[in-house]
Amino acid sequence: MGVQAVADRLRGRSSAAPSPGALRLSETPIPGAYLIDPVPFLDDRGEFTRVFCAEQLAAHGLETSFSQVSVSCNARRGTLRGMHFQAAPHEEVKLVRCSRGSIYDVIVDLRRDSHTYRRWFAVVLTEASRRTIYVPAGLAHGFQTLEDGAEVTYMMSAPHAPALARGVRFDDPAFGIEWPAAERVTSRKDRGYPDYAR
Repeated sequence: MGVQAVADRLRGRSSAAPSPGALRLSETPIPGAYLIDPVPFLDDRGEFTRVFCAEQLAAHGLETSFSQVSVSCNARRGTLRGMHFQAAPHEEVKLVRCSRGSIYDVIVDLRRDSHTYRRWFAVVLTEASRRTIYVPAGLAHGFQTLEDGAEVTYMMSAPHAPALARGVRFDDPAFGIEWPAAERVTSRKDRGYPDYAR
C-alpha cells in the first residue's frame, strides 16, 4: 500500500478499518501528539503485531528517523520519572511504549505558540495493549509505574545530550498534573526543578 493510500485511510476517506498488521493513529488533545495502536494479525499460530511503520508516520507528516532506543526498568510501583525534554538544538521526538507491566504516561505542552501551552495529557500504556505514544518536540514527558517491574521502551529522534537535558517538576502548580499514586519513588533531580517560569 502506498503512502497516499495509507494517508487516505487514516484520515477517514476510506470506511475500511486498517488491515491486520497496520497501525491506527489517533491525535490526542495536544496537537502533534498521537496514540498509535497496533492492529494485530491473528491466526492459529498466535499473533503478529507491527509496532512501528515509517510509511504510516510519514503519511501524517511525523518524524520517521530515530537515532536511539533506550529501556527504563523500574523496580517499584509508584516510580515517577519526569518531566523531561531536551533543549535546542537537540529537541527530540519520542515514541514511548510500555514493554512490561503498565504505566501512567504524561505529556505537557511547553510550546509557547501552541493553543494548548501548559496543558497536559495522560494515557495508560500497558504491555498487553502495545499502544505507543508519539511525543513531538517541545513537550515534556514523564510517567508513573502502576505495578512493580514495569519496563518502558523509548525511541528517540536525537541522541541524548546531557548538557541540554531539561525538565519541569512533576508537581508544579503551573501544570496541575494529576498522578494516580500518592506514594512516589522519584529522583532528587526530578524533585528539585524550580517552579516553571510562565
